[in-house]
Amino acid sequence: MKSKKITSLLLAAGMVLGMLTGCGAGGSKNAADTQHSADEMIVAISTEPTTLDPCQGWGHGSMPLVQSTLVKYGYDMSFVNDLATEYSLDERGLVWTFKLRDDAKFTDGEAVTASDVVFTFETAKAAQASVDLTFMERVEAPDDTTVIFTLSKPTSVFLNTVASVGIVPEHAYGEDYGTNPVGSGPFKFVQWNPQEQLILVANEDYYGEVPAMKKVTIVFMDEDAAFAAVKAGQVDVAQTAATLATTEIDGYDVKVVTSVDNRGFTLPVLPDEGKVTESGYPIGNDVTSHIEIRQAIAYAIDRELVADVALNGFATPCYSENDGMPWNNPEVAIETDVDYAKKLLADGGWADSDGDGIVEKDGVKAAFTVLYPSGDSVRQAVAMAAAEQVKEIGISITVEGTSWDDLAKRMFSNAVMMGWGAANPYESYCLYYSSGALKDDFYNPEGYMRDVTDGYLAAAMEALTVEEAYENWRLAQWDGTTGTAMKGECPWVWIVNIDHLYYVREGLDIGAQQLHPHGASIPLLQNLQDWEWMS
Repeated sequence: MKSKKITSLLLAAGMVLGMLTGCGAGGSKNAADTQHSADEMIVAISTEPTTLDPCQGWGHGSMPLVQSTLVKYGYDMSFVNDLATEYSLDERGLVWTFKLRDDAKFTDGEAVTASDVVFTFETAKAAQASVDLTFMERVEAPDDTTVIFTLSKPTSVFLNTVASVGIVPEHAYGEDYGTNPVGSGPFKFVQWNPQEQLILVANEDYYGEVPAMKKVTIVFMDEDAAFAAVKAGQVDVAQTAATLATTEIDGYDVKVVTSVDNRGFTLPVLPDEGKVTESGYPIGNDVTSHIEIRQAIAYAIDRELVADVALNGFATPCYSENDGMPWNNPEVAIETDVDYAKKLLADGGWADSDGDGIVEKDGVKAAFTVLYPSGDSVRQAVAMAAAEQVKEIGISITVEGTSWDDLAKRMFSNAVMMGWGAANPYESYCLYYSSGALKDDFYNPEGYMRDVTDGYLAAAMEALTVEEAYENWRLAQWDGTTGTAMKGECPWVWIVNIDHLYYVREGLDIGAQQLHPHGASIPLLQNLQDWEWMS
């Protein structure tokens, strides 16, 4: 209990509590007053989009709201039709054929046709933004309701990609599309004031069920400002943090959404041999390059205790990048075992020879730094709680906050408190495939490169069935002998999946939430069309 109080005080000291005097999106309400417009609401989130153009990455990994997609994710993460009425794959795994519904219209009244789909995917591929379409050889429209994709090789994550790309109108696409979009989704764009608000209204001509919420105002504010807005009754839904969510506010409930939004250490697996990346940044660490060090840390951490102490219980133990997803291997889970952690170190030749509480080997102390982005109280708290626990096995971790720019230069030679989590198994490929190691994109700064893992990942990517793909994603994690899991090569020490937390005004139903990926803002909105006032 004492350590919990200390951690809470540290977190409180690190928070900059902002006071909000006005919302900018509408008049204030008393927090206890549940009277409201029957078809309007105000939502506060912390992350503002950079664009509403799907070809530039908008909606990647979630429902794009303003645009429709060919297919989308169901609640159980299975694929369901959206613009598509059916689809098929040829026996070679190279040609996907989609048949489109014929009643979809853009909000300017023009029909959605196969040529718009072709234009969208060709534009997205040329943009080379966050949508990876390198495997798409060509896309064609033989008629208005048929789209044919030809791939350069079988790609099992193709449907995941399709579910992330909103369809844009060829006739109304231009340089300003990202700030003034036309789409065929459940909502119609009205207004975007950067750093303030985004206003959407229900698309009354939507081919699906028209949203009950006729006007949605999304305001952008950090969690402290949103907390103040909730206390003032100025918003109906507000993203919040674990350090704030224990506060009861009259007229609101706290909605806890399970996520695959993980936090853990990346641990450099290469020794320091004086090498640098293509950008000139140092590679390797003489402590974390020892597998027994990495595994010992993994087994020494009590994840339940970290969740309780650092995050007020608003987290669950994490064992992989995709806990809870259908392609996850349940065998990656491990039990906390401090004695086993100490044995791993002793068997590896690590001992506290000078009695300072830190084990060493060949003159090298088991001491290193974990970096986190300054201002991120969650990552700081998780890192500090884990560092405190591993002291017991003789490993000293210094937790250091720094800028993202500095972190990007030092992450190849230092451990980093990272976060990932996606509704697409392709993330595992990016995190561990050898060709992606030591690049400037944050995916594999630890330098993990293993032929056996590459084999499983390649097989997963090129599988012709979902079942075959899932089996290989699981084998890449753990095949009974080795893998990316903590009981295997352990390039990551996974610690917690953080819960996504929201204050929700009483009487507002935000529907059944899917398992959220990384980032608590946009995933909240992926089922916005299902939200409604119940009283």
